[in-house]
Amino acid sequence: MAEIATIARPYAEALFKATAAPDLGGTAAWLDELALIAANPQLLQFADNPTVTASQVFDVISGVARSTLPDAARNFLRAVIENGRLTALPEMADQFRALKNAQSGSSDAIVYSPFPMDSAALADVAATLEKRFGRKLNVKVEQEPALIGGIRVVVGDEVLDTSVKARLEQMKVALTA
Repeated sequence: MAEIATIARPYAEALFKATAAPDLGGTAAWLDELALIAANPQLLQFADNPTVTASQVFDVISGVARSTLPDAARNFLRAVIENGRLTALPEMADQFRALKNAQSGSSDAIVYSPFPMDSAALADVAATLEKRFGRKLNVKVEQEPALIGGIRVVVGDEVLDTSVKARLEQMKVALTA
């Protein structure tokens, strides 16, 4: 079978071309929601059942979605399901986000923090990171208690780790060397 990225690319590119520039953010939001739903193993097992119709899979996914899907989302989801590409939907969302970021000159950044961050602290961190990485960042926070303190930031393939856990690991390596 073809690699998932190869399958997802034409869908992501077509959706990107069909979406007007001001609507890219909204499209990315509903696409991310659909990708999150489509990544559920139980849903994929349900969709792979030969007795289940494409219409039933569509009804389940649209019923699980938190908000009412716009017509473009419904049409896109129908096309993905009817063509048997539901497993590639998360990769479609990733590639769509990459195209959107390339157009706007920004990147996605995930900030891993051991504690919840309020909006003021996040704004300060985002401003500092934008200076550090030299581009606009779309910052998302994920809680990871194992870090103990500090933060770990992932921007594309770059990682900035200022966590207590990383420093303890560095000390361990230095002491055992």
